[in-house]
Amino acid sequence: MTHTTDLNQDLLARAKRVIPGGVNSPVRAFNAVGGVPRFVERAQGAYFWDKNGQRFTDYIGSWGPMILGHGHPQVVATVHAAVDEGFSYGAPTEREVALAEKILALMPSMDMVRLVSSGTEAGMSALRLARGFTGRNKIVKFNGCYHGHADALLVKAGSGLATFGSSSSAGVPADVVKDTIVLEYNDVAQLEEAFAKMGSEIACVIMEPIAGNMNFVRASVEFTRRIRELTQEHGALMIYDEVMTGFRVALGSAQSLYAQQIEGFQPDITVMGKVIGGGMPLAAFGGRREIMEKLSPLGGVYQAGTLSGNPIATACGLKTLELISAPGFHAELHLKTGQLMQGLKAEADAAGIPFSVDWQGGLFGFFFLPELPTHYPQVMTTDQARFNKFFHGMLQQGEYFAPALYEAGFMSAAHSQDDIDRTLEAARAVFKTL
Repeated sequence: MTHTTDLNQDLLARAKRVIPGGVNSPVRAFNAVGGVPRFVERAQGAYFWDKNGQRFTDYIGSWGPMILGHGHPQVVATVHAAVDEGFSYGAPTEREVALAEKILALMPSMDMVRLVSSGTEAGMSALRLARGFTGRNKIVKFNGCYHGHADALLVKAGSGLATFGSSSSAGVPADVVKDTIVLEYNDVAQLEEAFAKMGSEIACVIMEPIAGNMNFVRASVEFTRRIRELTQEHGALMIYDEVMTGFRVALGSAQSLYAQQIEGFQPDITVMGKVIGGGMPLAAFGGRREIMEKLSPLGGVYQAGTLSGNPIATACGLKTLELISAPGFHAELHLKTGQLMQGLKAEADAAGIPFSVDWQGGLFGFFFLPELPTHYPQVMTTDQARFNKFFHGMLQQGEYFAPALYEAGFMSAAHSQDDIDRTLEAARAVFKTL
């Protein structure tokens, strides 16, 4: 299959004149892999079509929300009906109450939830709430984890606990990140050292249960358990960022999987996004009642949003959660994702390529490494040149994976066995060229 990119090139040149880099989110620019991004014209099921009318099997699914695939007929009908009723009111609706009730029914760690419009907004608000609840300023995050582009979270690791992180973005003053402590993911000893030195000053630890911006790196059970123990011991809160994993890796999200291995495990605050909006701009954060009641208008922690609980977004999210609540949905999705990952591993092994894979539910990751990494420095030892060649080889075959080695991938219910077989056939040919 030969693809041309002429129309994509023309549109990129046009976009660059009016949009920084020609894109409205950096990873879309293909800077990490080189080449020209595909400008999407339409999508349906497991596929999208670019400006040239060329079809691609979509393994990013809008970076996670499209768990049912694109254009699911029941979701589309529900959204159309909501559009007919009105776009936005700036006033409460029954539908946002129903969505909150549905989320809480699936997430036993949450007694109350606040709806917002983006994962960044939810993460930023959760941090403010944790600081307001504890009366403390310091926060702990982990190197390589992404929680949105709020100033206090755009921090890269220092050389140790004595060297605090510095901003990873221009425009973020040093004073804004001085209370952000950056530790290595899955490093229990470093975590214990941080709490031994600063436990009484730490408001919260924010973590991804599966780090999806390191490609796919699981938090170990020991690491997760120790975070829970240390935060409880020192009066800090544990914030679980499930923007990516929420309702995608399991119906009860990642925390339900860890609760099977850690008795009584529950985070204090959970941040959610992506799947709960079904592709519409919608996110949320929620937690124990005593914490959530610190939010305005009940408490002194301010948070607001004109489009929060948007009636079209909530309609889309409600129908999506209803459909993925069907018995066996996530088990089937996990099996399907495993077929793809195990198949890629087998093809790489046959070609003599160092390759490791992992997956959970509809989330997956692969590395050009002989073993799965456990933290960010290991992730960055991946063979970048080989990944880039793989990415473009698969793209030429009509298979669209994340255009960066440090991004997770996404499977949907719309992907068929034929889709997986075709992807593996393409991979067989591409691996032989690496």
